[in-house]
Amino acid sequence: MNNLSIAHMLAQGSFWTSLLNGLGVTLIVSAISIVVAFILGVIFGVMRYSKVPVVSQIAAVYIEFLRNVPLLLLMFAFFLIGQMENLTAAIVAMSIFTGAVVAEVVRGGLNSIPKGQWEAARSQGMTYIQILRYIVLPQAVTKMIPPMVSQFVTAIKDSAFAFQLGVVELMNRGKIIQSQSTGVGQVLMTYAIVAGIYFIVNFILSILARKLQKKLSAGGGTIG
Repeated sequence: MNNLSIAHMLAQGSFWTSLLNGLGVTLIVSAISIVVAFILGVIFGVMRYSKVPVVSQIAAVYIEFLRNVPLLLLMFAFFLIGQMENLTAAIVAMSIFTGAVVAEVVRGGLNSIPKGQWEAARSQGMTYIQILRYIVLPQAVTKMIPPMVSQFVTAIKDSAFAFQLGVVELMNRGKIIQSQSTGVGQVLMTYAIVAGIYFIVNFILSILARKLQKKLSAGGGTIG
């Protein structure tokens, strides 16, 4: 395999169009999963943090079970047993799996707030929900951002598992291209570009997260 054949591959518009189409699917799967996981994570994180035993235990079962089950196994379970479409199965599996991890991040953030904050707020006649909404969560959110973004980056990378279900996302597009390649050089270049695309997407996400964290820190935990 010579450099000319690699250059010819890179010069083809269909090569880049195929990868961009795969990236589009990856971003759709990741974005939906991250949004749903964030909602689930906040709900179950607050439930796990709750002092009500039954509520806390329900959340604990959800969190501990899903954190200790392979994501790919969940995808196959929803795809084969749940009779879902491959794309739906991937999104549902990623959402509930990532949601369990995010829930632990939320619980950790809430636990980082001194108990004195709760006592002071209660002395002012505030309810449990009001304390969470106005006192605890705004302070905890800046501490949650780094580990939460780290998990969202992991979720974007984990979306590559969806190709095992036949979802034609970025990794699968790379696999299709390499199967049509005529030499090792083209295969290596294809996967190098796929890896580079993942890196760029996650690097941009990390930069945006750092900017958000600085803004929240400067604003005392609120945007605006």
